[in-house]
This record gives sequence, C-alpha cells and structure tokens, in this order.
Amino acid sequence: MRWALDYTAQQSSGTRAWQRDTDHIEKAFVYGGMTARNGVTSALVVRTGWNGVDNIFSGADNFFQTYAPKAQLERLVEKLGERYEIALIDIKKWTVGSPIQGPLDAVEAIRNKRPFENDQVQRVNVHLAPKDAATVDNREIPDICLQHMVAVMLLDKTVSFHAAHDKSRMQDPAVLRQRVKVNLMHDEELAKFLPVRVAVVEIELTDGTRLLERVSAVRGTPRNPMTRVEVVEKARDLMAPILGSDKSERLIETVCAIESVTDVRSLRPLLQRG
Repeated sequence: MRWALDYTAQQSSGTRAWQRDTDHIEKAFVYGGMTARNGVTSALVVRTGWNGVDNIFSGADNFFQTYAPKAQLERLVEKLGERYEIALIDIKKWTVGSPIQGPLDAVEAIRNKRPFENDQVQRVNVHLAPKDAATVDNREIPDICLQHMVAVMLLDKTVSFHAAHDKSRMQDPAVLRQRVKVNLMHDEELAKFLPVRVAVVEIELTDGTRLLERVSAVRGTPRNPMTRVEVVEKARDLMAPILGSDKSERLIETVCAIESVTDVRSLRPLLQRG
C-alpha cells in the first residue's frame, strides 16, 4: 500500500486549463478518467513486483512539500475511525452543473407547494452569487446552462440525465418558449455565503401570483442529504440505459448490501455491458 501511494503521488498532475473546455470533456478526464487510470497503474506495477519509497508523505521531497507545503498534516488523522469523509460528500440530485442544483430544488419545492403548469408561468427570476451565475449563464452545453435547464424543468417537471444531456432540445421551440421566461440575476448579496451556494427563485404566474423559494442547503449535501430512495432512483436513471434494467437492479441490491459481499470480484459481471 505504501508503494501504491508512492506511485500514485508520482502521477499527480493536471492544470486548471480544463475550465476552458466548454464541453467539459477534459474535466471528466481530469476528475475521473486520469485519476482512475493512475490509481490502477500504481496498483498494477506494485503487484508485478516493483518497489518504491516507503514514506511518500514524509521525509525529503515528500508529497506535501511538493503540493501543499503549508498543509495541516495533523488533520490527516483527526478523528480517525470516528469521522468518515465519504459520508460527508455531496451527491448531486440533479445531473447538472453545481450552481443549477439549488434553482432546480427551488422550482421543485415551489411546484410541490403550489402546483402549476408551464403555460401559467409568466417569468422566472433566479438569483445566484455572481461567480456561480457566470458559470452557468447561457452556456453552450445543456447541463451547465441554467436558462435551458430551468426551461426543461418547467416542461418536464423534473430533469433526467437524458434531458440534461440532450443538446438537440436546446433548439426545441417548446423549450425556447420557456427559456425566454428565465431571468438569471447576478446577486451580490448571495456572494457572502460562498462557498455555500444559496439560490433564490421567484416564479411569477400569469394571474399575478408570485411564488418565492430560497434554497440554503442544496439537496444531496450533508446539510440536506438525499434519502436512500432518492439515491437509488438517480443510480437507476444513470445505469439502466447502459447496463439494462435487470442488471442495474441486481447491482443496486448488491451495493446496498455490500457488507455481505465476500469477494469484490463478484461485482465485475454486474458492471459489464452485454
């Protein structure tokens, strides 16, 4: 394990230039593909007999001296065995850019309190901190374009993975009719809450009714976690089109009872297509 960590540290790389890729393909490589590839490479070379540095996190030219010379190293073992960071992560409810999560939560909450149809909507004002607003303001691809995603939400009453990644709908006349109703406000007052993303959505109906919702804890964050049912629903939406319904259900059931899995290799057939 020490050597695996050593080889992984040697492969640490990447720059923030990926942000200039408007299709987010490079982002997927930096955050997922490259890290998975490098981790597997580290495990394989050590398995074949390579040795390495035993203490990549200490000693001369260690990982932290290279990447984080002011790191608070004591936090690495703080509450070890008591606090599990994996349980404190965000799980996006919606498969869209992070600044759009709160606005979609707000539209859903408003509709749950006061049902309405899209043809009853006169205008939708969405307030976000300027930095977040700039990230999702009229972007080129659907899942990080706030105006488009709110329009889809008005029409579909939800946002599926397919809907969030269907670029052709960005030219759909029905969606465009809803999109012109969406007004994104760069709200300086909300900047003071960052890094917590706060969203305020006001929906004005054609009869003059104004419906307001403020989201201070996005669904799926540790302060407002999703239920297991919601997590399973999202997993099913993502996996079923690729693995098929039956295999997806078996995989979900297996993962939900992962403590009873005696051989992790038994998961492999459930993760393969065909």
